Amino acid sequence: MKTELIIRSHSTDIDFALLKDGKLIELNKETTDNKFSVGDIFLAKIGKVLPGLNAAFVNVGYPKDGFLHYHDLGAQVNSLNSFIKKVSTGKYKEFTFKNFRHEKDINKDGKINDVIKSGQNLLVQIVKEPISTKGPRLSSELSIAGRFLVLVPFSNRVSVSQKIEDNKEKERLKRLAKSIKPKGFGVILRTVAQGKKVAELDKDLQNSLERWKTLCKHIANTNTPTKILSELNRASSILRDVMNDSFTNIVTNDETLKEEIKDYLQEIYPEKTKIVKYHKSQVPIFEKYGIERQIKTSFGKTVSMSRGAYLVIEHTEALHVIDVNSGNRSNKAGSQEETALEVNIIAATEIARQLQLRDMGGIIVIDFIDMHKAENRQKLFQHLKDQMSFDRTKHKILPPSKFGLIQITRQRVRQELSIKTKEKNPNINGEVEAPIVLVDKIEGELERLVSNPKNKKISLNVHPFIAAYLSQGIKSIRFNWFLQHKKWITIIPRDAYTYLHYKFKVQRK
Repeated sequence: MKTELIIRSHSTDIDFALLKDGKLIELNKETTDNKFSVGDIFLAKIGKVLPGLNAAFVNVGYPKDGFLHYHDLGAQVNSLNSFIKKVSTGKYKEFTFKNFRHEKDINKDGKINDVIKSGQNLLVQIVKEPISTKGPRLSSELSIAGRFLVLVPFSNRVSVSQKIEDNKEKERLKRLAKSIKPKGFGVILRTVAQGKKVAELDKDLQNSLERWKTLCKHIANTNTPTKILSELNRASSILRDVMNDSFTNIVTNDETLKEEIKDYLQEIYPEKTKIVKYHKSQVPIFEKYGIERQIKTSFGKTVSMSRGAYLVIEHTEALHVIDVNSGNRSNKAGSQEETALEVNIIAATEIARQLQLRDMGGIIVIDFIDMHKAENRQKLFQHLKDQMSFDRTKHKILPPSKFGLIQITRQRVRQELSIKTKEKNPNINGEVEAPIVLVDKIEGELERLVSNPKNKKISLNVHPFIAAYLSQGIKSIRFNWFLQHKKWITIIPRDAYTYLHYKFKVQRK
């Protein structure tokens, strides 16, 4: 598998596209005015404490106060409060807890008004960015993420990622972590720590400790609310979380950013610094790597798949609904059940990609094509779980219901990515899907037609604008069809057709 990270820099924001074998699987945007990112740590002021909700509103500088629930305080919040008071004076500089006396852990079923008071200062971390009309979701159980491990102040617990299934490896990692971690700090070993030596883990631990010390130095004589530790920039955090041997290319159109990425890779993955490149071509970087086209065809209400099958994705305030349709798919399978399974498997692969690509969170309900055999429903369920295993966001998948529905809950920590794919309709007032979206639908049906050897000649009737779009240039879309299918497609402009209307005509033997 070949993985590429393509980075497009503008004056106000940066777009990150993650490709696997040329297919877009993740799209992120970092804006210069985003001051409330997941992982940022603030010295904040407690606002209104609500015993009825067992929660408090916290002022972090956002127009809407952040929300802090009792269960997000962390068991060691009393120790955190004591530490903040000591460090705030500017005289206490023992940041590694060598002589710090830890307070008693709070009761897991306690009341928030017994632990924190309105007006007091507290260190909090953003766990969910502001979404819609809501302020950020906060936690005072702080964590500092590194490449191989996560450092958790005021804890002594050592745990290992559940994605590491080898029990011997888990025990080895736990043993190494206990041997290097300082007193008063907990450690969570990440999936990428698998197989790493103690020297690599210790170097990562020391980097996180330095970030903790930097945070502590900023507490003294600081007004609230103030951000005192920022999460890594988006490029570095993506590389920290997903960088592995499969990466073959990191390309950006910003020379300064290129050097920053190389410097960061020198720290975490020095053997990969040579794959970082600067995009010099006059062709825009997202056009060069086919990303613009994939964005247009992936973010609409309808998403085309192979041989005419497609998804319909609807968004409501409460949940997301995805409907799977077989479309004009030819039935080569021996039965309707086999065809349904085949389409559902293709759809499950695309749905896993769509959830990650759009960063869809909350409740997702999927209406797959009905299958009567229990073993086929189990095959689909297992395939969807396998595809979703590559998703770094926390999620849970329920088995198919009696109605053939599969429900997924996926953690929502950022605003869902929504991209406008419609353009002005030249026929009438209003908007229609962009031409490339229509082309994607046409190609799905074309693939089905050319797979049938009885179809000798194929012609396509379309609106004149679309006909010109398909035929323009030496390397036109139609020419690419010829190279791909070894069959010339006749394109016939039809003045009577509306912009989105098309029809294939086939001549057989």
